[in-house]
Amino acid sequence: MKRYYIITKQTILIMMAIILAVIFAFVVFTTTDTQPTSNTNKKLPVYCVGRDDNKISISFDAAWGAEDTQTLIDILAKYNVKATFFVVGEWVDKYPNEVKALSDAGHEIQNHSNTHPYMTSLSRDKMMAEINSCNEKIEKITGKKPTLIRVPYGDYNNTVIETVKSMNMYTIQWDVDSLDWKNLSAADITKRVTEKTKSGSILLFHNAAKNTPEALPTILETLQGKGFEFVPISQLIYKDNYEIKVDGTQIKIS
Repeated sequence: MKRYYIITKQTILIMMAIILAVIFAFVVFTTTDTQPTSNTNKKLPVYCVGRDDNKISISFDAAWGAEDTQTLIDILAKYNVKATFFVVGEWVDKYPNEVKALSDAGHEIQNHSNTHPYMTSLSRDKMMAEINSCNEKIEKITGKKPTLIRVPYGDYNNTVIETVKSMNMYTIQWDVDSLDWKNLSAADITKRVTEKTKSGSILLFHNAAKNTPEALPTILETLQGKGFEFVPISQLIYKDNYEIKVDGTQIKIS
């Protein structure tokens, strides 16, 4: 016996609603907080720099341990690489000798907030207090006032970007994430970084991640072998006459 099904207008509307809900859920699920959006009203930090000279930067966030500091200094020195270390003010309090050692080795020490808060949850005054406090601690040890900040957790909004700019500083993100904080193997870290790096890239590592010291030599050798030149982030970015595209790329304008 044949069966016939009648699709009513109400059924069609329900099916369309379900399809739209699935599409919306997919978009939300696949969007991450640390990636730039296409909203033209949203102010962005620097994720990478539009360059054609193969210059790149390697950076380390320092917020917790310090046991690998000398190891990192030694590895970077072997390959004649100068890095950028974004340090938390409370980390500076605990490890002033390590901060001095990094600075004395020629690496630039930049701001990663004073207490590692979610900056978007703070008032403008509290943001400035976080930044100023960390700057003062770094300058006291290194003699150099930071000009760059990487906000904790990559957490920013228009107020954060505007506040940093008002302090004559630049907000820095990254476009190549090693994910070393997830305790990936050295091989996996190496593969991620060497495959994703391009001219103008900013690489993100952490100073106390488990397998970073093992991965770092191969990464440096591989990227230098491809013709990339490592420079500190302050030498990679443009300081004036620039704009930031919707994908977070900073480009020079005339």
